[in-house]
Amino acid sequence: MESSSSHLGSLPEDVSEDQARPQENQKSVFASKPNRPPTLNSSQKYLPLDWLGYFDQEEDISIPNSNEVFHVYTAGKEGPVVFCLHGGGYSGLSFALSAGIIKEKARVVAMDFRGHGKSSSENDLDLSVETMCNDVLAVIKTMFGDSPPAIVLVGHSMGGSVAVHVAAKRALPSLAGLVVVDVVEGTAMASLIHMQKILSNRMQHFPSIEKAIEWSVKAGSLRNVDSARVSIPSTLTYDDSKKCYTYRAKLEQTEQYWKSWYEGLSEKFLSCPVPKLLLLAGTDRLDRTLTIGQMQGKFQMVVVRHTGHAIQEDVPDDFSNLILNFISRNRIGPHGVEVSIKF
Repeated sequence: MESSSSHLGSLPEDVSEDQARPQENQKSVFASKPNRPPTLNSSQKYLPLDWLGYFDQEEDISIPNSNEVFHVYTAGKEGPVVFCLHGGGYSGLSFALSAGIIKEKARVVAMDFRGHGKSSSENDLDLSVETMCNDVLAVIKTMFGDSPPAIVLVGHSMGGSVAVHVAAKRALPSLAGLVVVDVVEGTAMASLIHMQKILSNRMQHFPSIEKAIEWSVKAGSLRNVDSARVSIPSTLTYDDSKKCYTYRAKLEQTEQYWKSWYEGLSEKFLSCPVPKLLLLAGTDRLDRTLTIGQMQGKFQMVVVRHTGHAIQEDVPDDFSNLILNFISRNRIGPHGVEVSIKF
């Protein structure tokens, strides 16, 4: 969920490239230059893009003795597993462009939470942090059995909260690292009173998937057109009665759980007994608990420039390098921390 009002500016003026260009009959110092080649028209620029260029495959993970089926995207063949948890309203494909880079040196699994993407559950509106934690643990158990490989949990926004809660439970013996992306308790808690207004102010209905992709970019929620082309289609569902696309996740109906996502998050984050990395899109985010923790060297923090809330989508190259450097610096191999043996 968008947890910071700092990324929620007004929509940019919708000026087409043709309108922005000088008129042909205007004299210009550039008049002697040849005309630029034709640019893509709007509908081509925002066409959906297949995830297959980034992830290797998708599969449905059916949880034994339940009716829960979680959709996951996977990539890579060796190294530790970078297990990615998306934010509220996003999907596993939020990590697609990053997965295309990370998979060269590690495995990637990105799941769709219940009520999101292609996952199906008996109660799509139960987004309590406890339920989502149990979902993550169930997916890992079903995928990897009793001997899971080393896992680095990476969570964005709401998914960052879930990642922290999973790590703090200490229910995952192979957990080797924790990366939280652009969510801090203080800022998130302060923004909750604005969330219903923010959700209701979004454009709610789209005549086509292309229009939804275009809106997400022009509204500023995503700044990388290619990432939006991959990830946005999976956040939509077609409404037959209204003959349009609308959001798959009904976040506005889950308000009762929002507070539990973020309350006590900083203390829980600091208590996690694994190497920790906090990636932020702005410097004004640290609350007092985290500021003290950072001064004590309890986690690494990186402020990523020139990005919005969805760091993994906006700057996938930077994001992927930060994840791979984190794995390398903490010597996380496929079975945990690799200790060099000296003879």
